[in-house]
Amino acid sequence: MANDRSELTAPELTAEDVLCVSDDRFDAGNVAIVTGGGSGIGRATSVALASNGLTVAAVDIDGTGLEGTVDLADSLEAAGRVVPIEADLTDDAAVVAAVETAADHGTVRYAANVAGMQHIASLAAFPMDTYDRMHDLMLRAPFVLSKEVLARVGATDDGVGAIGNMSSVHGHYATRDKPAYISLKHGLTGLTRAIAAEGGGDFRGFSVSVGYVLTPLMIDQIEDTAAERGISERAVIEDVMLGQARTKALMTPVEVANLFVFGFSRHAKHLNGADLLFDGGFTTTYE
Repeated sequence: MANDRSELTAPELTAEDVLCVSDDRFDAGNVAIVTGGGSGIGRATSVALASNGLTVAAVDIDGTGLEGTVDLADSLEAAGRVVPIEADLTDDAAVVAAVETAADHGTVRYAANVAGMQHIASLAAFPMDTYDRMHDLMLRAPFVLSKEVLARVGATDDGVGAIGNMSSVHGHYATRDKPAYISLKHGLTGLTRAIAAEGGGDFRGFSVSVGYVLTPLMIDQIEDTAAERGISERAVIEDVMLGQARTKALMTPVEVANLFVFGFSRHAKHLNGADLLFDGGFTTTYE
């Protein structure tokens, strides 16, 4: 693994990287909302779902990033399209408005709660204003969005839809210096199960848990983790991030996006209240 963090970038997403499945509901008349759609996993998920024919409402506070997502979908000649919606997901009213805007473009059936942030600090030293912002973005916003989407899908003629929540290996177990992130990802597990309990079977809830992914969020935390633990950045990558995994490679955003494609599709009709754990053996094996 290279020492230079500038080399830690995901390969360019191509049409061949995207999982495309057969599903009668994957068409431009149906809408999938993707939060964090301006970069990383959110961008890849937006593009992958658009490539499967859906209209995708990509929501992010970063308008420039959303433009890049639209451009990428266009460059791949996606069968569907990406509609950018600039919104602050820490504002309940903005989340509700984003769902309303998405509904202007078709029937809302799917939502991927992907948006997130990270802060590296011990529990004893964790700043509560940062915790509050992380909570609003990573748990309250998914709760509000799920509430709105569930009501809209429930009003359709068949009630079929799904919400996928971006969890993590940190939604399964804990490591040092990420107490807020760990707490909130565990909270998403509860939300996922609550969606499944109330969805009646046709409206499903599931989560996606992965290890370390080549995203701007991951790259930015390498330096923070190195400083917090007093080790080199190379040691963070090789020992902290990949040391326990059996698959010695970081995931790419599109590999995660493909799990949402599958999860929303008819092929996953029995995936409900459960988690898609793709972590290279990180949480299930140890030395």
